[in-house]
Amino acid sequence: MEKSTKKWVLLYLAAAGMGVLLHFLYSWLPNPALALISPVRESVWEHGKLLYFPLLAVSLLVGRGGGGTGRTPWLLSTAAVFAAMQGAGYLYHVTLRGESLPVDLALYFALLGVGFLLPRALWPLCEWPGTGKAAVALTGLLGALIVWFTFFPPDTALFADLSGAVRTFLTIPV
Repeated sequence: MEKSTKKWVLLYLAAAGMGVLLHFLYSWLPNPALALISPVRESVWEHGKLLYFPLLAVSLLVGRGGGGTGRTPWLLSTAAVFAAMQGAGYLYHVTLRGESLPVDLALYFALLGVGFLLPRALWPLCEWPGTGKAAVALTGLLGALIVWFTFFPPDTALFADLSGAVRTFLTIPV
């Protein structure tokens, strides 16, 4: 295996491990700070954090030194994969009423893999003027929405706790 391939496989495994740890972090150490990066309930929206934060970390790590051009396709990939997770999660859990853990795990690992492959396809967009700023703004807006909806989730299916627990704001110690 080539050195660069090993690097990407290790980065993928590290990101996957980070996502798995994030899934349980809030249940192990419940507090408002960890609620921002870890799912606090079993909703489709909250599980987007498991892709957003590991891919954001990879984008900052891989894109360092390359300026905005090195980071831009990774930030766009992060937003795209988050949106794909919302769509696929809604379709599977809400529309089809699926509840299979193996399907959830396969969806997570597959979308994380797409998040690693997508930057190569998005690379040509980096040459468009303003794409770097737009990618930062889009990723920042998504992060702000994650923070806001952690504490104040709307009463819609995307934010519904599929485990039957209470609303997020009532479960977070403040």
